[in-house]
Amino acid sequence: MAQQPRGYSIPLIDLNDETQRQVTVDREPGQYLGHPTTVLLEDGRTMYCVYPKAHGRGALVLKRSDDAGLTWSERLPVPENWASSLEVPTIYRVIDAQGVRRLIIFSGLYPVRMAVSEDDGVTWTPLEPIGDFGGVVAMADCMRLKDGRYMATFHDDGRFLHNEGERRNAIVYRILSEDGGLTWSDPEPLVTHPEAFLCEPGLVRSPDGDTIAMLMRENSRQLNSFVSFSTDEGDTWSEPVELPGALTGDRHQGVYAPDGRLVISVRDMCHDSPTWGDWVAWVGTWEDLAEGREGQYRVRLKDNTRGADCAYPALEVLPDGTIVATTYGHWTEGEEPWILSVRFTVDELDESARA
Repeated sequence: MAQQPRGYSIPLIDLNDETQRQVTVDREPGQYLGHPTTVLLEDGRTMYCVYPKAHGRGALVLKRSDDAGLTWSERLPVPENWASSLEVPTIYRVIDAQGVRRLIIFSGLYPVRMAVSEDDGVTWTPLEPIGDFGGVVAMADCMRLKDGRYMATFHDDGRFLHNEGERRNAIVYRILSEDGGLTWSDPEPLVTHPEAFLCEPGLVRSPDGDTIAMLMRENSRQLNSFVSFSTDEGDTWSEPVELPGALTGDRHQGVYAPDGRLVISVRDMCHDSPTWGDWVAWVGTWEDLAEGREGQYRVRLKDNTRGADCAYPALEVLPDGTIVATTYGHWTEGEEPWILSVRFTVDELDESARA
């Protein structure tokens, strides 16, 4: 790929003031609520959201929606030791070779721990270590491989992998599960970079299923975000290269709209952007991503009123094509962050662009 611009030239669509799209998931005066992820069950309606009561470290909160994110339950009862979570939680659906469906929640730093539900989120196990290793934002993503195994990705900078506490350059790792998420392998290093601090990897599979892209935050703040590709189900990866400014952000998460376009949600860290530090989405195609092009649109989902403390995004696509994006942020000036969803379709973005 050619040297990438630090800004972008594609249109910016602003949904910030379209309050009819916004749903409050949780809000508590004086309490920091942050870093949510969601999972949508196979019925296309049941959705869970998990997040900490603090910046990363903090007691985990779990909520359920039975109407695809339009309304949310009260905070659900959870095991007592979920209050000991040290890192941002992440929630995933996994299915084993016998067809048993599970929900799993990871909580990182040392050691990485996991909770399991085998009744679609009604009851949960306590958080338990999955091995003698740690990591940061573990697991930033989790993907089912063609052979039925699961691959989960995270990063570490030397402090937590073996609990040594000494910061070095970041390495992105994967772990594998052959039994539907119950047990996991030891970490394998995937990519690193001599200058960039690569972290928080998000995974996107190509439409033909043969290539996996891994989009990574660049935490030295000197370069754009990066991407690496694998054509052998994550066993080997291409040399990481810079993404365009339009895709520069933190905590990439991508889904496909019904028409095949790709929607990726991030915290905007583009060096030259009018929405720096806000919650934004990128709309383009797999080919745009693979060929290092800017894409079609940038979308501001919500204005963050304090620095760049927002947008560890969660994305779900409903059966009707509605995209439900959920995250935390300082949505009200002078108040602690709270959890918000924004709902849209790519057709609605096209209409906004034409207008």
